[in-house]
Parts: sequence; structure tokens; C-alpha cells
Amino acid sequence: MRDEGVVVEVLPARVHGRYLLRDGGTDSCGLVVAFHGYGMSAAGMLEEIEAIPGIDAWTVVSVQGLYRFYDPRTREVVASWMTRQDRDLAIADNLAFVSEIVGRVLDSSEMSGPLVSLGYSQGTAMAYRAAAVIDYPCQGVVALGGDVPPELADRAPTSCPRVLIGRGLADEWYGEDKVEADMRLLTNLGCEAQVVRFPGGHEWTEEFRSRCQTFLASVAGSG
Repeated sequence: MRDEGVVVEVLPARVHGRYLLRDGGTDSCGLVVAFHGYGMSAAGMLEEIEAIPGIDAWTVVSVQGLYRFYDPRTREVVASWMTRQDRDLAIADNLAFVSEIVGRVLDSSEMSGPLVSLGYSQGTAMAYRAAAVIDYPCQGVVALGGDVPPELADRAPTSCPRVLIGRGLADEWYGEDKVEADMRLLTNLGCEAQVVRFPGGHEWTEEFRSRCQTFLASVAGSG
């Protein structure tokens, strides 16, 4: 298609997104909002979260990205958070969706515990963004296999939460250089960040899940 005379227009459009909720009950420690990686679904992410020891004490929301497609290998419906096309608009759409979810969950419960934003791979950027941008204070961030998004370089997550970073030693996507850059940035922003390095690649492991359990307990204890 020739570019001459072509004008690109962008209009807002209403779409429906989905999320999965596992209620922790009236004695819930707090709310964990989870963001899946590229080509995953909310259901797949919830399976990973539910394997964290002690997670039954928390209410968990697994959010599915608004941009769905079929996995070419399995033909299952999976999702992405964005592409480089209209990236900023996609980020805004996703964050508005997440904020509405959190508000709905909190309004429909008597939960008074902390809010933790948790992301894996592509979803780590969404976890950081949600902690920094949505209207509800976040007390902790768990980021596995992904870095702080560039637009947050001068903006700390609300309440300067504690951050748990996970990196598999064989992870080629989230290298040690990115870990060190994230640690410098988060420290400069006033966040209390710690790194867990574990044998493995770009994946969940039992060792990291165990560290998640400890981190969540610590956040709940200080909330």
C-alpha cells in the first residue's frame, strides 16, 4: 500500500476483557493481581500462582491481556499486552482495565490487607505499571523474568513498595545486565528491592515460589 495520501486515524473502541478471581475469603491476607507473559492466558497464569505455597490465604486476580490470538501450536486462546503499534494507547487501555478490576474486587469485599502486583515475562512491565499508575496503593511488586518499563524511569511505584525480582541463571531474555540496571533504578527511586537468582531459565521454579511465599508473608505482616 502506498503511504502517499494515507492518514492513520485512531479511535477508542469498547472491548471486553476477562479476569479470573479466586477469593481468599473474609480472612484474606490481601489481594494479589497477576499479569501473565506473552502468549499465555489468565488461566495459565493462575495455575502458576496457585502453586505458590500459602497462596490460599490471599485473594488472587489473574488478568488477561486485552489482545487475544490463537497459539499456533495448540490453537488455544492466549493473549498479549501490546505490540509496538499504538503502544502507548494499548498501555492506557490495559491500565484502565486493571484499575476497574481492582476497584470492583475491593468494593465487593471487606478486604483490608495489602495489594501486591505480580508479573511474569511480558507481564512484569504491567505489574510495575499497575503499581505506579492505578488509583489503589500497592505495597509490593513481584517481577519474574522481566524488566522495569522505560516510561517508569522517573516515577516510583506508589507507596514505594518492596520489590522481589526473580531471574533464572540461564534466562537469556532477562539478562544480568538488565537485573543490575533495574536494581539501580529501583534503589534510586526509593524502592526496597531484592533479587532472587535461581537455577533455571525463563520460567517458574519451586525455589522462586518458595521465595514468593516468604515475600508475601513479609508484605502481609507489615501491611
